[in-house]
Amino acid sequence: MNQLATTLNPYLFFGGSCREAMTFYQRVFGGKLSMSNFGDGPDDAHQDPKANSEAVKSKIMHARLDGDIVLLASDNPHGTEAKNTGQFSLSLEGSDGDRLTGYFEKLAQQGQITAPLIKQFWGDHFGMVIDQYGVNWMVTIRNEKT
Repeated sequence: MNQLATTLNPYLFFGGSCREAMTFYQRVFGGKLSMSNFGDGPDDAHQDPKANSEAVKSKIMHARLDGDIVLLASDNPHGTEAKNTGQFSLSLEGSDGDRLTGYFEKLAQQGQITAPLIKQFWGDHFGMVIDQYGVNWMVTIRNEKT
């Protein structure tokens, strides 16, 4: 019997900007983006009658970006504005400095750099940025010298 490895994938919630945010992340990271709307399912699939409104049907029920990284996301189905609280960070790390620097720079566009991507005392390059959707990112370029 083949067993699949367990993975931990970030799942982000947006208050109506999921399509825009995930399209942005696809431009940053590349990969294949798939999205389905709440309206793609049957009308009786939702417990909340408001979820059957035309405005909600056009919102993203589930989005998945598969590429160098995997990101999952959706809009809040209950019509409330979901805002990222900043109480978490997504961490990108590796040794490909050009690729990771490119990710950092793209995430910073219309966002806010909270720590510049610079060489740190422990030997790695490290920086932090809050993207335009309020998601915190940490980027580490590993120093491969030992």
